[in-house]
Amino acid sequence: MPVSERADVLVVGLGAMGSGTCAQLAARGASVIGIDQYDPPHPLGSTHGETRMTRVAVGEGAEYVPLVRRSHELWREIEADTGTRLLTQPGGLIMSRPGAWFFEGTRELARRLGIEHEELSPAELRERFPMFAVDEQTEGYYEPEAGFVRPEDAVRAQLELARRAGAELRLRERVLSWSASRHGVGVVTDRARYTGGQLILCAGPWLPELFPEGRDLFAIYRQVQLWFPIRQGYEQLRSMPVFVWDFGGERGDFVHFDGFYGFPAVDGLSGGIKVATETYETTTMPDGYQHPPTAAETAAMYHHCIECRLPWLGPEPVRGLSCLYTSTRASRFVIDRHPEHAEVLIVSACSGHGFKHSPAIGEAVAQWVTDGHPQLDLTRFGLAHAARASTH
Repeated sequence: MPVSERADVLVVGLGAMGSGTCAQLAARGASVIGIDQYDPPHPLGSTHGETRMTRVAVGEGAEYVPLVRRSHELWREIEADTGTRLLTQPGGLIMSRPGAWFFEGTRELARRLGIEHEELSPAELRERFPMFAVDEQTEGYYEPEAGFVRPEDAVRAQLELARRAGAELRLRERVLSWSASRHGVGVVTDRARYTGGQLILCAGPWLPELFPEGRDLFAIYRQVQLWFPIRQGYEQLRSMPVFVWDFGGERGDFVHFDGFYGFPAVDGLSGGIKVATETYETTTMPDGYQHPPTAAETAAMYHHCIECRLPWLGPEPVRGLSCLYTSTRASRFVIDRHPEHAEVLIVSACSGHGFKHSPAIGEAVAQWVTDGHPQLDLTRFGLAHAARASTH
Protein backbone atom coordinates (compact mmCIF):
# COMPACT_ATOMS: atom_id res chain seq x y z
CA MET A 1 0.00 0.00 0.00
CA PRO A 2 1.37 3.49 -0.88
CA VAL A 3 2.88 5.82 1.70
CA SER A 4 0.29 7.96 3.47
CA GLU A 5 -0.92 11.21 1.99
CA ARG A 6 -1.78 14.06 4.33
CA ALA A 7 -4.23 16.97 4.26
CA ASP A 8 -5.79 19.37 6.72
CA VAL A 9 -9.17 17.69 6.29
CA LEU A 10 -10.30 14.30 5.02
CA VAL A 11 -13.85 14.07 3.67
CA VAL A 12 -15.46 10.64 3.22
CA GLY A 13 -18.42 10.58 0.83
CA LEU A 14 -18.78 13.02 -2.09
CA GLY A 15 -22.51 13.21 -2.67
CA ALA A 16 -24.60 16.25 -1.83
CA MET A 17 -23.01 17.06 1.53
CA GLY A 18 -19.51 15.87 0.75
CA SER A 19 -19.18 17.72 -2.56
CA GLY A 20 -20.45 20.94 -0.98
CA THR A 21 -18.13 20.57 2.00
CA CYS A 22 -15.07 19.86 -0.17
CA ALA A 23 -15.75 22.86 -2.39
CA GLN A 24 -16.19 25.20 0.56
CA LEU A 25 -13.17 23.91 2.47
CA ALA A 26 -10.91 24.24 -0.56
CA ALA A 27 -12.22 27.74 -1.26
CA ARG A 28 -11.22 28.71 2.28
CA GLY A 29 -7.65 27.55 1.68
CA ALA A 30 -7.74 24.26 3.54
CA SER A 31 -5.94 21.30 2.02
CA VAL A 32 -8.54 18.63 1.41
CA ILE A 33 -8.64 15.00 0.35
CA GLY A 34 -12.11 13.79 -0.62
CA ILE A 35 -12.74 10.05 -0.83
CA ASP A 36 -15.62 8.15 -2.43
CA GLN A 37 -16.01 4.45 -3.21
CA TYR A 38 -17.74 5.29 -6.50
CA ASP A 39 -17.39 8.05 -9.11
CA PRO A 40 -19.94 10.70 -8.13
CA PRO A 41 -22.45 11.63 -9.22
CA HIS A 42 -23.81 8.08 -9.31
CA PRO A 43 -27.24 6.39 -8.88
CA LEU A 44 -26.39 4.12 -5.94
CA GLY A 45 -27.04 6.39 -2.95
CA SER A 46 -29.23 9.43 -2.40
CA THR A 47 -28.04 12.17 -4.77
CA HIS A 48 -29.53 11.38 -8.16
CA GLY A 49 -32.79 11.34 -10.08
CA GLU A 50 -32.55 14.49 -12.21
CA THR A 51 -34.45 16.88 -9.90
CA ARG A 52 -34.62 17.66 -6.18
CA MET A 53 -37.20 20.01 -4.71
CA THR A 54 -36.38 23.21 -2.83
CA ARG A 55 -38.85 25.12 -0.63
CA VAL A 56 -38.28 28.26 1.46
CA ALA A 57 -41.04 27.62 4.01
CA VAL A 58 -39.72 24.28 5.20
CA GLY A 59 -42.60 22.62 7.02
CA GLU A 60 -40.18 20.40 8.94
CA GLY A 61 -39.13 23.39 11.09
CA ALA A 62 -38.08 27.04 11.16
CA GLU A 63 -34.45 26.07 11.84
CA TYR A 64 -34.14 24.91 8.22
CA VAL A 65 -35.17 28.23 6.67
CA PRO A 66 -31.77 30.00 7.04
CA LEU A 67 -30.14 26.97 5.42
CA VAL A 68 -32.38 27.00 2.37
CA ARG A 69 -32.13 30.79 1.94
CA ARG A 70 -28.34 30.67 2.02
CA SER A 71 -28.35 27.65 -0.28
CA HIS A 72 -30.35 29.55 -2.89
CA GLU A 73 -27.67 32.24 -2.84
CA LEU A 74 -24.91 29.67 -3.13
CA TRP A 75 -26.59 27.79 -5.98
CA ARG A 76 -26.52 31.05 -7.97
CA GLU A 77 -22.85 31.59 -7.12
CA ILE A 78 -21.98 28.05 -8.18
CA GLU A 79 -23.91 28.55 -11.43
CA ALA A 80 -21.91 31.71 -12.16
CA ASP A 81 -18.60 30.03 -11.31
CA THR A 82 -19.19 26.91 -13.41
CA GLY A 83 -21.56 28.00 -16.18
CA THR A 84 -24.00 25.28 -15.08
CA ARG A 85 -27.72 25.80 -14.62
CA LEU A 86 -28.67 24.27 -11.28
CA LEU A 87 -31.61 26.09 -9.67
CA THR A 88 -34.94 26.55 -11.46
CA GLN A 89 -37.78 28.34 -9.66
CA PRO A 90 -41.16 27.72 -11.31
CA GLY A 91 -42.85 27.98 -7.90
CA GLY A 92 -44.06 25.28 -5.58
CA LEU A 93 -47.55 24.05 -4.76
CA ILE A 94 -48.65 22.05 -1.71
CA MET A 95 -52.14 20.54 -1.68
CA SER A 96 -53.92 19.03 1.29
CA ARG A 97 -57.08 18.89 3.25
CA PRO A 98 -56.82 21.19 6.29
CA GLY A 99 -55.25 19.78 9.44
CA ALA A 100 -52.30 17.86 7.96
CA TRP A 101 -49.11 18.59 9.91
CA PHE A 102 -46.90 19.17 6.87
CA PHE A 103 -49.37 21.47 5.10
CA GLU A 104 -50.32 23.41 8.21
CA GLY A 105 -46.70 23.66 9.37
CA THR A 106 -45.62 25.06 6.02
CA ARG A 107 -48.44 27.57 5.92
CA GLU A 108 -47.93 28.71 9.52
CA LEU A 109 -44.20 29.13 8.99
CA ALA A 110 -44.70 31.22 5.85
CA ARG A 111 -47.15 33.47 7.68
CA ARG A 112 -44.89 33.87 10.72
CA LEU A 113 -41.67 34.54 8.80
CA GLY A 114 -43.20 36.66 6.05
CA ILE A 115 -42.28 34.21 3.28
CA GLU A 116 -44.06 35.17 0.06
CA HIS A 117 -46.93 32.81 -0.65
CA GLU A 118 -50.56 32.49 -1.69
CA GLU A 119 -53.29 30.41 -0.07
CA LEU A 120 -55.67 28.90 -2.61
CA SER A 121 -59.22 27.63 -2.29
CA PRO A 122 -60.31 24.43 -4.06
CA ALA A 123 -61.89 26.52 -6.83
CA GLU A 124 -58.73 28.59 -7.27
CA LEU A 125 -56.64 25.42 -7.41
CA ARG A 126 -58.78 23.96 -10.18
CA GLU A 127 -58.71 27.18 -12.18
CA ARG A 128 -54.97 27.81 -11.98
CA PHE A 129 -53.72 24.21 -12.00
CA PRO A 130 -56.20 22.10 -14.00
CA MET A 131 -53.81 19.14 -14.24
CA PHE A 132 -54.69 18.30 -10.61
CA ALA A 133 -58.08 16.73 -9.84
CA VAL A 134 -58.80 18.28 -6.44
CA ASP A 135 -61.97 17.84 -4.43
CA GLU A 136 -63.97 20.46 -2.52
CA GLN A 137 -61.94 19.96 0.67
CA THR A 138 -58.44 20.26 -0.81
CA GLU A 139 -56.70 23.60 -0.27
CA GLY A 140 -53.48 24.93 -1.75
CA TYR A 141 -50.33 26.75 -0.67
CA TYR A 142 -48.31 28.33 -3.47
CA GLU A 143 -44.75 29.64 -2.97
CA PRO A 144 -43.16 31.50 -5.91
CA GLU A 145 -39.55 31.01 -4.73
CA ALA A 146 -39.81 27.22 -4.64
CA GLY A 147 -38.47 25.05 -7.42
CA PHE A 148 -35.90 22.36 -8.08
CA VAL A 149 -32.16 21.76 -8.28
CA ARG A 150 -30.37 19.32 -10.60
CA PRO A 151 -28.60 16.93 -8.18
CA GLU A 152 -26.15 15.24 -10.55
CA ASP A 153 -25.11 18.57 -12.07
CA ALA A 154 -24.83 20.12 -8.60
CA VAL A 155 -22.47 17.42 -7.35
CA ARG A 156 -20.44 17.58 -10.55
CA ALA A 157 -20.16 21.40 -10.36
CA GLN A 158 -19.10 21.46 -6.72
CA LEU A 159 -16.49 18.76 -7.23
CA GLU A 160 -15.17 20.78 -10.17
CA LEU A 161 -14.87 23.84 -7.92
CA ALA A 162 -13.17 21.75 -5.25
CA ARG A 163 -10.59 20.54 -7.77
CA ARG A 164 -10.00 24.05 -9.08
CA ALA A 165 -9.28 25.24 -5.55
CA GLY A 166 -6.77 22.44 -4.97
CA ALA A 167 -8.74 19.61 -3.39
CA GLU A 168 -7.49 16.11 -4.14
CA LEU A 169 -10.32 13.71 -4.95
CA ARG A 170 -9.76 9.99 -4.55
CA LEU A 171 -12.54 8.19 -6.39
CA ARG A 172 -13.35 4.47 -6.59
CA GLU A 173 -11.68 3.92 -3.23
CA ARG A 174 -13.58 2.12 -0.49
CA VAL A 175 -12.91 3.18 3.09
CA LEU A 176 -11.95 0.18 5.22
CA SER A 177 -11.40 1.93 8.54
CA TRP A 178 -10.70 5.25 10.20
CA SER A 179 -9.03 6.29 13.44
CA ALA A 180 -8.76 9.43 15.53
CA SER A 181 -6.61 10.65 18.41
CA ARG A 182 -5.31 13.91 19.81
CA HIS A 183 -2.61 13.70 17.14
CA GLY A 184 -5.08 13.73 14.24
CA VAL A 185 -7.09 11.34 12.11
CA GLY A 186 -6.36 8.52 9.70
CA VAL A 187 -8.31 6.76 6.97
CA VAL A 188 -7.40 3.45 5.35
CA THR A 189 -8.95 2.61 1.99
CA ASP A 190 -8.55 -0.38 -0.28
CA ARG A 191 -5.88 1.58 -2.16
CA ALA A 192 -4.08 3.95 0.23
CA ARG A 193 -3.67 5.48 3.69
CA TYR A 194 -4.48 9.11 4.51
CA THR A 195 -3.86 11.27 7.54
CA GLY A 196 -5.14 14.69 8.49
CA GLY A 197 -6.11 17.10 11.19
CA GLN A 198 -9.86 16.49 10.96
CA LEU A 199 -12.21 13.97 9.39
CA ILE A 200 -15.72 14.61 8.05
CA LEU A 201 -18.03 11.65 7.47
CA CYS A 202 -20.58 12.48 4.75
CA ALA A 203 -21.32 8.88 3.88
CA GLY A 204 -25.12 8.97 3.68
CA PRO A 205 -26.54 5.41 3.74
CA TRP A 206 -23.05 4.04 4.38
CA LEU A 207 -22.80 6.06 7.60
CA PRO A 208 -23.84 3.22 9.96
CA GLU A 209 -20.80 1.23 8.78
CA LEU A 210 -18.47 4.10 9.66
CA PHE A 211 -20.28 5.34 12.78
CA PRO A 212 -21.57 2.19 14.50
CA GLU A 213 -21.95 4.08 17.80
CA GLY A 214 -24.93 5.86 16.25
CA ARG A 215 -26.43 2.86 14.50
CA ASP A 216 -29.61 2.92 16.58
CA LEU A 217 -30.27 6.53 15.54
CA PHE A 218 -30.43 5.80 11.81
CA ALA A 219 -32.59 3.76 9.48
CA ILE A 220 -32.09 3.32 5.72
CA TYR A 221 -35.17 3.19 3.49
CA ARG A 222 -35.40 2.56 -0.23
CA GLN A 223 -37.65 5.05 -2.06
CA VAL A 224 -38.87 4.94 -5.65
CA GLN A 225 -39.16 7.60 -8.36
CA LEU A 226 -41.22 7.10 -11.52
CA TRP A 227 -41.67 9.13 -14.70
CA PHE A 228 -45.27 8.70 -15.89
CA PRO A 229 -46.11 9.42 -19.56
CA ILE A 230 -47.94 12.58 -20.63
CA ARG A 231 -51.32 11.94 -22.26
CA GLN A 232 -52.43 15.58 -22.61
CA GLY A 233 -51.60 19.14 -21.59
CA TYR A 234 -47.86 19.07 -22.23
CA GLU A 235 -47.51 22.87 -22.40
CA GLN A 236 -49.21 23.28 -19.03
CA LEU A 237 -47.29 20.40 -17.48
CA ARG A 238 -44.03 21.89 -18.71
CA SER A 239 -44.70 25.22 -16.96
CA MET A 240 -46.39 23.97 -13.80
CA PRO A 241 -44.78 24.30 -10.34
CA VAL A 242 -43.14 21.56 -8.36
CA PHE A 243 -45.82 20.04 -6.17
CA VAL A 244 -46.52 18.11 -3.00
CA TRP A 245 -49.82 16.35 -2.34
CA ASP A 246 -50.06 15.83 1.42
CA PHE A 247 -52.35 12.97 2.48
CA GLY A 248 -52.27 14.10 6.10
CA GLY A 249 -50.86 10.96 7.72
CA GLU A 250 -49.24 11.00 11.14
CA ARG A 251 -45.60 11.94 11.52
CA GLY A 252 -43.90 9.53 13.87
CA ASP A 253 -40.80 7.45 14.45
CA PHE A 254 -38.80 7.50 11.18
CA VAL A 255 -41.75 8.55 9.00
CA HIS A 256 -41.12 11.88 7.32
CA PHE A 257 -44.11 12.48 5.07
CA ASP A 258 -47.31 10.78 3.86
CA GLY A 259 -48.20 11.64 0.28
CA PHE A 260 -46.44 12.12 -3.03
CA TYR A 261 -44.60 14.87 -4.87
CA GLY A 262 -43.51 15.70 -8.39
CA PHE A 263 -41.97 18.07 -10.92
CA PRO A 264 -42.73 19.80 -14.21
CA ALA A 265 -42.05 18.13 -17.54
CA VAL A 266 -38.34 18.96 -17.79
CA ASP A 267 -37.39 16.41 -20.48
CA GLY A 268 -39.84 17.20 -23.25
CA LEU A 269 -43.06 15.51 -24.23
CA SER A 270 -41.52 12.03 -24.26
CA GLY A 271 -39.76 12.44 -20.91
CA GLY A 272 -42.85 12.18 -18.73
CA ILE A 273 -43.53 13.68 -15.31
CA LYS A 274 -41.39 12.60 -12.36
CA VAL A 275 -43.41 11.55 -9.31
CA ALA A 276 -42.18 10.01 -6.06
CA THR A 277 -43.57 8.74 -2.78
CA GLU A 278 -42.04 7.90 0.58
CA THR A 279 -42.40 4.49 2.23
CA TYR A 280 -41.11 3.31 5.60
CA GLU A 281 -42.18 -0.31 5.88
CA THR A 282 -38.83 -2.09 5.47
CA THR A 283 -35.29 -0.95 6.14
CA THR A 284 -32.42 -1.80 3.82
CA MET A 285 -28.71 -1.24 3.35
CA PRO A 286 -26.75 -0.05 0.29
CA ASP A 287 -25.33 -2.88 -1.77
CA GLY A 288 -23.79 -1.13 -4.78
CA TYR A 289 -26.73 -1.79 -7.09
CA GLN A 290 -29.62 0.27 -8.42
CA HIS A 291 -32.98 -1.31 -7.56
CA PRO A 292 -35.65 0.18 -9.86
CA PRO A 293 -39.35 0.06 -8.96
CA THR A 294 -41.04 -3.29 -9.34
CA ALA A 295 -44.21 -3.78 -11.38
CA ALA A 296 -46.19 -4.00 -8.15
CA GLU A 297 -44.70 -0.73 -6.83
CA THR A 298 -45.41 0.99 -10.14
CA ALA A 299 -49.03 -0.16 -10.19
CA ALA A 300 -49.52 0.84 -6.55
CA MET A 301 -48.19 4.35 -7.14
CA TYR A 302 -50.34 4.82 -10.20
CA HIS A 303 -53.54 3.64 -8.53
CA HIS A 304 -52.88 5.30 -5.17
CA CYS A 305 -51.44 8.62 -6.35
CA ILE A 306 -51.85 9.27 -10.07
CA GLU A 307 -55.02 7.76 -11.47
CA CYS A 308 -57.53 9.94 -9.62
CA ARG A 309 -55.30 12.98 -8.99
CA LEU A 310 -53.20 13.50 -12.14
CA PRO A 311 -55.48 12.24 -14.93
CA TRP A 312 -53.33 13.81 -17.64
CA LEU A 313 -50.72 11.08 -17.05
CA GLY A 314 -50.73 7.50 -18.28
CA PRO A 315 -50.15 4.29 -16.29
CA GLU A 316 -47.01 2.83 -17.91
CA PRO A 317 -43.94 4.76 -16.75
CA VAL A 318 -41.23 5.98 -19.08
CA ARG A 319 -38.58 4.96 -16.55
CA GLY A 320 -37.97 4.47 -12.84
CA LEU A 321 -35.24 4.68 -10.23
CA SER A 322 -34.75 4.03 -6.55
CA CYS A 323 -32.82 6.08 -4.02
CA LEU A 324 -31.96 5.71 -0.34
CA TYR A 325 -33.05 7.83 2.61
CA THR A 326 -30.76 7.84 5.64
CA SER A 327 -33.36 8.75 8.24
CA THR A 328 -33.57 9.67 11.90
CA ARG A 329 -36.62 9.74 14.12
CA ALA A 330 -38.47 13.04 13.65
CA SER A 331 -36.61 13.38 10.30
CA ARG A 332 -33.86 15.54 11.79
CA PHE A 333 -30.43 16.10 10.29
CA VAL A 334 -27.27 15.07 12.14
CA ILE A 335 -24.45 17.61 11.89
CA ASP A 336 -22.20 17.29 14.92
CA ARG A 337 -18.87 16.29 16.38
CA HIS A 338 -18.35 12.62 17.06
CA PRO A 339 -19.22 11.96 20.72
CA GLU A 340 -15.80 10.43 21.42
CA HIS A 341 -13.55 12.20 18.90
CA ALA A 342 -13.63 15.98 18.58
CA GLU A 343 -11.54 15.69 15.41
CA VAL A 344 -14.39 13.90 13.60
CA LEU A 345 -17.62 15.46 12.30
CA ILE A 346 -20.75 13.57 11.31
CA VAL A 347 -22.56 15.28 8.41
CA SER A 348 -25.23 12.92 7.27
CA ALA A 349 -28.66 11.46 7.95
CA CYS A 350 -30.66 13.99 5.97
CA SER A 351 -33.94 12.08 6.25
CA GLY A 352 -35.01 12.66 2.66
CA HIS A 353 -35.10 16.44 2.70
CA GLY A 354 -31.44 17.45 2.87
CA PHE A 355 -30.34 18.09 -0.69
CA LYS A 356 -31.86 21.57 -0.92
CA HIS A 357 -29.69 22.65 2.03
CA SER A 358 -26.43 21.02 1.02
CA PRO A 359 -24.36 24.02 -0.13
CA ALA A 360 -25.21 26.01 3.00
CA ILE A 361 -24.41 23.00 5.17
CA GLY A 362 -21.13 22.56 3.31
CA GLU A 363 -20.28 26.21 3.93
CA ALA A 364 -21.22 26.04 7.61
CA VAL A 365 -19.22 22.86 8.16
CA ALA A 366 -16.21 24.40 6.41
CA GLN A 367 -16.48 27.44 8.69
CA TRP A 368 -16.75 25.16 11.71
CA VAL A 369 -13.63 23.25 10.72
CA THR A 370 -11.49 26.25 9.76
CA ASP A 371 -12.76 28.98 12.10
CA GLY A 372 -14.05 26.95 15.02
CA HIS A 373 -17.71 27.86 14.58
CA PRO A 374 -20.27 28.13 11.77
CA GLN A 375 -22.05 31.38 10.95
CA LEU A 376 -25.39 29.57 10.69
CA ASP A 377 -26.80 27.92 13.80
CA LEU A 378 -26.40 24.13 13.59
CA THR A 379 -27.13 23.34 17.24
CA ARG A 380 -30.60 21.94 16.48
CA PHE A 381 -28.95 19.27 14.34
CA GLY A 382 -26.76 17.83 17.08
CA LEU A 383 -26.61 14.19 18.06
CA ALA A 384 -28.31 15.01 21.35
CA HIS A 385 -31.43 16.19 19.50
CA ALA A 386 -31.50 13.01 17.42
CA ALA A 387 -31.04 10.89 20.53
CA ARG A 388 -33.86 12.68 22.36
CA ALA A 389 -36.18 12.14 19.39
CA SER A 390 -35.39 8.42 19.50
CA THR A 391 -36.65 8.17 23.11
CA HIS A 392 -40.07 9.69 22.43
